[in-house]
Amino acid sequence: MAVSISNIIPAKTAENTQTTQYTSTGVQTIIDKFTATNYSASAATISVNLVAASGSAGNDNLIVKTKTLQPAETYTFPELVGHVLPPAGFISTIAGTASAINIRASGRLVS
Repeated sequence: MAVSISNIIPAKTAENTQTTQYTSTGVQTIIDKFTATNYSASAATISVNLVAASGSAGNDNLIVKTKTLQPAETYTFPELVGHVLPPAGFISTIAGTASAINIRASGRLVS
């Protein structure tokens, strides 16, 4: 078994439509850190789904629902740390507002 550390979601702005941010391709992925920062002047929300290989984002795999971030707030999502994505599993997000929240995630890839 090989383990490597990876920046699984490079820093980017979260979209206001349900969007796959990372897919665990050919490996299992252990989420070590997931960070969101509201860079806008108003409160903004974000939801995060952890989806199995054969699924789609929905209420059955919603881990964080409409987490409100105040202006300039950063949140590190302890709810996601330690979760394992199977091969072809993925992280999907939806922000309540376009151009308000930056996200980034790191983890371990196990093959």
